[in-house]
Amino acid sequence: MALRAAFVVALGMWTAAGCDAGAASRVPTLAALLDSIYPVGVGGCSPLPATLMPSPPAGESVESVASTVGAEEGLERSWGGLLGTNSTNITDIDLYLLELADVKGGFTPPAHEEEVLSGAEAGYIQSLNSKVFSINVPFNAAYSKGVSAECKRQSAQFFRAYAASNLWALRMHDASAKVGQGILNGNINQYGDFDQCLSIQQTLPVDGGTIRGRYCLAEVQPTIQPGTQMLKHIFDLVQAHGMLKSNLNDPGHRVPRFSTVHWALCVPAGCTAEDVQQSLSEFLQHYIADTGVQTEVKVHPALCQMKHYIWSEYFTDRTRLVWYGFLLYALLVFASTLYDLKTHDKVEWFTVFSLIKNTRSILSLKEERNDIACVHGIRFLNAMLLLIAHKCMALFFNPYVNRTEMSEVLGQPWTVIGRAAAIFTDPFIMFSGFLTTFSFVERLQKGQRVRLHQEYIGRLLRIVPPLGALILFCTFVLPFLGSGPLWNLVVTNHGDICKRYWWRNMLFIHNYFGFQNMCLTHTHHVGIDTELFFVAPLFIYLVWRWPRRGLLALLALAAVTTAQRFYVTYSLRLANYVYFGTSVKQLFETADFMYTLPYYRVTVYIMGVILGFACSKYKTMKLSEKQLKIGWYVSTLSIAVAFFGPAPMGSLHYIYDPLHAASYAAFSPIAWCLFFAWAVFTAHLGYRSKATAAKRFRKRIGFMFRFACFLSRPPLVDKLIDFFSWRGFRITTRISYAVYLTQFPIFFFNVGRTRAPQYFEFWPSMIFNTNEYVVVFLASFLLTVLFETPFINIKKMLFRSKHQPRAKEQASATDADGTPDCTGKPDTRTDVDENENSRPNYVH
Repeated sequence: MALRAAFVVALGMWTAAGCDAGAASRVPTLAALLDSIYPVGVGGCSPLPATLMPSPPAGESVESVASTVGAEEGLERSWGGLLGTNSTNITDIDLYLLELADVKGGFTPPAHEEEVLSGAEAGYIQSLNSKVFSINVPFNAAYSKGVSAECKRQSAQFFRAYAASNLWALRMHDASAKVGQGILNGNINQYGDFDQCLSIQQTLPVDGGTIRGRYCLAEVQPTIQPGTQMLKHIFDLVQAHGMLKSNLNDPGHRVPRFSTVHWALCVPAGCTAEDVQQSLSEFLQHYIADTGVQTEVKVHPALCQMKHYIWSEYFTDRTRLVWYGFLLYALLVFASTLYDLKTHDKVEWFTVFSLIKNTRSILSLKEERNDIACVHGIRFLNAMLLLIAHKCMALFFNPYVNRTEMSEVLGQPWTVIGRAAAIFTDPFIMFSGFLTTFSFVERLQKGQRVRLHQEYIGRLLRIVPPLGALILFCTFVLPFLGSGPLWNLVVTNHGDICKRYWWRNMLFIHNYFGFQNMCLTHTHHVGIDTELFFVAPLFIYLVWRWPRRGLLALLALAAVTTAQRFYVTYSLRLANYVYFGTSVKQLFETADFMYTLPYYRVTVYIMGVILGFACSKYKTMKLSEKQLKIGWYVSTLSIAVAFFGPAPMGSLHYIYDPLHAASYAAFSPIAWCLFFAWAVFTAHLGYRSKATAAKRFRKRIGFMFRFACFLSRPPLVDKLIDFFSWRGFRITTRISYAVYLTQFPIFFFNVGRTRAPQYFEFWPSMIFNTNEYVVVFLASFLLTVLFETPFINIKKMLFRSKHQPRAKEQASATDADGTPDCTGKPDTRTDVDENENSRPNYVH
């Protein structure tokens, strides 16, 4: 200690000519405090001349001598790595260290303190700093020579204040991420203290300037040298067995960059994202040299945030205009509701936006015309499976202290429920074709005209207002409702994309431009369904005008598209199933080249067209007991194969096979939808299963055969159909479009607000996370009652037939030739109009 103090005194005497006398006289006073903060050779206004540097022994460098001195005093610090090799930066730090104006004893007290600290207290702070706050070396944002001059200046001010134990500097260092426990259990994503960093704002006594904190979430992609077995095993644990592979070039706003390290750094606001990236990259290169590990660093400007960043950068005149628009719309809804509440003789147009009227409409359990009851339950089942699958993907954004353990839990075959999300959307496409065809053919059979322009306008009136409202909300409102480390990535970034490409969504062509540049990526299904709806009249006309040749033509088209799905998946090595070890790049390519394109999804839509034609054309068809038995066995076996067949692909040790992926992509949509198509067809005809399961099937070894036999038992089939036909599912059908629209914004809202690692447990995180699910359904109800149901009312009034009786008269109208629904009861209503089943079939 004495050696270092004497060295600093000598340095002060050497610099007296270049520094003011006061600064030079304070050097001995600073020595005791600086001993524990800065290395040997840092104490003057300019770099230490070579003549004053200790002469290193032969074969040793100056740095080794400095480290030896530090080791002798029990203070092993890698300050050479902290300050870097840039002498210019060291000069700046030395300059500010010695020019501590109006401060005694080398310690700058907080601005609100007037008294001078005693020598004992200064010693306490010195000890506290060296033993607590200096356990982890502060990050030097000016480590690189290429950083901006402002970054160098503010970094020097930070280190000067840190050396003096100023509270704001200690908080800045404290807010940065530190290496913690559980690294081998995947605890590698550290978010630091987001709010503490952004709250830093300090006026400096030297120049009167203000330093603010900037929170940067750096992304680091580590790689190891090939042929290193031990390193490979360690990194396999650190990166959670590579459950979802990613790199820095992958878009991270829709699917997480799971294998990328996220590390928080709190730096002075004068340092930009580019400065931090350069300094961190060069520091890691020096730090991990000769370790067999290489790193690539990226610091995105959107992930370098300051306090009120969103308000200063994103609140524009357009934002203000949208807010006023929502306010005016709310006033319109309030006025309509008040009119509905206070008026007896109501004008129907004035109650269109009434909350009272629209809430009653949504919660009504009354059967609609030509209502296919069991479709509601099937929709609900697939919607909930999708909700769980999407929630699982959203959870992968969050940091976990036991992420490796999480991967091991989820690397098992039973996780098929979350990995097979793609096939859960296919029933909605099939039912879209089914209900459109059923409605059209019913009208054609009764001699009614199908006015396509009314159908198209009616569909647009249903889907455009909720979609437009959600885009405006997510673009101009949601970014201002929260903050967090990933907020700009998963919330604000979607708004930026929507500002550029919202028009594609309004034209329903956004699914052709890829996930990366798609406004609200989860709305791709809106484009697929709308495009198929616009070409559906051609399919329906074929089977109506030429039933046999039309059916053959549709079957041929379905076969061609199935073969194309197989080919494109095999040749491009795509993955429609989220197998263990898949990559973000592979998932995006699957979406861009197959999943979001209607040509590859038309197979199940054609199944729906054929199902709708059969249900409408062959109402009196009689099926024998043997036909029913075979139908149920085949359909239940098909759904078992579709669901359980790819289960091994979720295993921890699965290796990608393009043949497996191609077979799954080609045939699983058909197999999954076949069960639901058979259930609707038989129940619509009024059948209940009368057959007993054959014992020879039960004796088969294969699990899927046993499952098919179990599921196809008559009592279970009847209970299943009755469950799907429960009247309460009519409510979930009415809000299903809104559930599809709102779930991802809500998931990402919570991801963006996450500030610290969590402990992963499957049941509490996935199944029993009722708060998030309740919010999804409440938000869906609000979106439906405010933006969907009112325009359904407008559509009904616009296209009401002159000869169509009023609603009260329609309720009592009957039709002797009614059609049975899923409960086997005949339909006693007259006209065929769009009912609850013909709502847009979206939940994905």
